[in-house]
Amino acid sequence: MEHRDPAVISRFDTRSSRPCEFCRELDPEFHGRRPLDQMVATTRKAIASAHLTEDGYVRHRMLELRRITSRTPFTGA
Repeated sequence: MEHRDPAVISRFDTRSSRPCEFCRELDPEFHGRRPLDQMVATTRKAIASAHLTEDGYVRHRMLELRRITSRTPFTGA
């Protein structure tokens, strides 16, 4: 779990977390996730490393990568 910020590792208390806005907007299966997998630390932006669980982190990264690869490439003229 080296990808997570040390401040986040100790935060599994949902009182100090909120649902990830990025995942909520882009993941059609967001509401089917376990509640902890939806949450990010309140003090952090909605980034992958702010997720409270490993599964939440991985799903967030997958969404980021899917978003990057779905963009149309620039063509030089």
